[in-house]
Amino acid sequence: MPKKFIEGTELVKAGFANGISTQLAEKQKLEGPEATLTDHEKQVIIERAADAYANFLTALGCDYADDPNSADTPFRVAKAYVNDLWKGRYEPLSKITAFPSDGYDGIVQESNIPVTSMCSHHHQAIRGTVSIAYIASEDGKVVGLSKLNRIVEQFGRRGAIQEQLTVAIHNAVDKICEGNLGVAVQVNATHACVSCRGVKHGGASMQTAKLTGAFLHEASAKAEFYKNIELAEKCHH
Repeated sequence: MPKKFIEGTELVKAGFANGISTQLAEKQKLEGPEATLTDHEKQVIIERAADAYANFLTALGCDYADDPNSADTPFRVAKAYVNDLWKGRYEPLSKITAFPSDGYDGIVQESNIPVTSMCSHHHQAIRGTVSIAYIASEDGKVVGLSKLNRIVEQFGRRGAIQEQLTVAIHNAVDKICEGNLGVAVQVNATHACVSCRGVKHGGASMQTAKLTGAFLHEASAKAEFYKNIELAEKCHH
């Protein structure tokens, strides 16, 4: 079964920290929504960002160029943003194969999906887990389990606020799992902007959830979703 590009998964304005980069957006205007940045185009972004970060360190009174531990820091930081920390801003969501459900009409759920993201406000780490569930219809579509992990990576590897990250993951799953009868997403994460600055409270975590369809309107489906999260947590330990 051929892989399919899913449109409509981007919900925020291009250029925002939790959206695709302006460079990718400009290329997609010219070549279509499946366009990707070349390695050379990414390298240009890295080099320009490294120059800007060098100026940032200088403004903070850091003589990075003379410090053997910091001399390459501007390049390292810029490269990390493009290739890892904000990777989801520089690549479109990969094509996904959806399969017929073959009559299965129950819950499909994956819990304890690791998520690493970055707070848009202070650029501090957000780390936690995501639980995703959808209810397939008899004539609907299901996806390979790892595709749910890929969705989390795509939208997690950006600047984010947890509330919108939850919505972005939910929207993508809803688009990809065609004919579903409901989608549920819960994110449980810690925020370094809380533990490392401001109130400096370590150990505090934030829970967000978005439920639609049967998960929102049927108590049994909602209860099963949260019960599965509990069971997954026990298995995890």
